[in-house]
Amino acid sequence: MRLSALLCIRKAPSDYTVVHSGLGKYTTDFSNLPQRYIKRKITKVEWKSPNDAKYTARMRSAVAKRHTLERPWTEKYWNDHSVKKMGNYGKAVPVVEPIREKDWMWFRGDRVEILTGPDKGKQGYINMIVQERNWVTVEGLNVTYETHGATKDYPGMTMKQELPLIVTTDIKLVDPSNEKGAEVEWRFSEAGERVRVAVKTGTDIPMPTKAQETMDYKTPQDYKANEFKDTVPKVVEEITYEPSLATFEMDCMQAMGIKETRIPRKSWWY
Repeated sequence: MRLSALLCIRKAPSDYTVVHSGLGKYTTDFSNLPQRYIKRKITKVEWKSPNDAKYTARMRSAVAKRHTLERPWTEKYWNDHSVKKMGNYGKAVPVVEPIREKDWMWFRGDRVEILTGPDKGKQGYINMIVQERNWVTVEGLNVTYETHGATKDYPGMTMKQELPLIVTTDIKLVDPSNEKGAEVEWRFSEAGERVRVAVKTGTDIPMPTKAQETMDYKTPQDYKANEFKDTVPKVVEEITYEPSLATFEMDCMQAMGIKETRIPRKSWWY
């Protein structure tokens, strides 16, 4: 069995009445998009039966199987990975070591030391996470340069692209006490809080504030609702409908002050 198949177990929602995209929490948290929206954007219709009474209503959909640095809910991802090509990716799905979501310990803003590649030994900060592939990118390190728009008369524009690093083999979290890469594990403090601790020195590694940052705010406490686009929470929570056993017509009559004085004739179901 492929190890990547086990990822479905850790991502299976406990409550099946809640719509979940199936993507990792730390992959989608920066976008701050609803799971229902992400689920709709990453699911594409492969084929669908005609809308006719003589055909059985059937549909086969395709979801993103091969994850890259492009997020699967963006248009650029689906421009590069069409629905017709999704069937060819079944044999090329990479094997990924399963890491439970509660055991994930690499977050945006963490200081890490690179263990492989031309930047081996250098330290930087994580700025992107692809949890489905156990990938992170480090700001300004492990990069490649691509030239775009080069012609005979114009040299083009060189752009820097950060390449992904595997969290289990390519990086180590930095111990703040000695500023060196260290083995880290989750432990419980005396106060009962779950914290990351360097195994060798026993130093706690605090959670970076950048881990709470999203496209909409730096921290949840600093977020201010947009008065022109966002609905105020107190308006959403206001109860404007009181359910009753009356029909729609009876509600209309009650609102208009109409009283029914007629007595309906008795009827039987048999």
